[in-house]
Amino acid sequence: MIHLDPIGRVRSTLTRREHAPKQGHEGAPEAWLVFEPRVVPALANVKRGDDLLVLTWLHEADRDTLQVHPRDDPRAPLTGVFSTRSQDRPNPIGVHRVRVLEIVAPTELKVADLEAFDGTPVLDVKAVIDRIAER
Repeated sequence: MIHLDPIGRVRSTLTRREHAPKQGHEGAPEAWLVFEPRVVPALANVKRGDDLLVLTWLHEADRDTLQVHPRDDPRAPLTGVFSTRSQDRPNPIGVHRVRVLEIVAPTELKVADLEAFDGTPVLDVKAVIDRIAER
């Protein structure tokens, strides 16, 4: 058994699937990651300008969907969800690359490029590591 406890929620003006861009860089509004007070120490050293990977639970996803028309284009052939970024999938974990715009409060980060809906549970946050900088 796997048990996941959300560490926060998304606060966004995006409230409906049909209004959300397919990817954050395709016009997502600025949004906020609102964290549980218990995880504030984990945000130490996160700063404005950082790129982060935000893992979410896509709570409005259809978990029975195994194939989709990519980008909801009915002309595209049906494709297995594991080779797409569809939110509809057996375990709807979202991965979003965002940029920190502002640290609003100890529990709130304002971010760019987040296409998740308002109220989406946040599962984890990870730093983006640039491969070039690693070498």
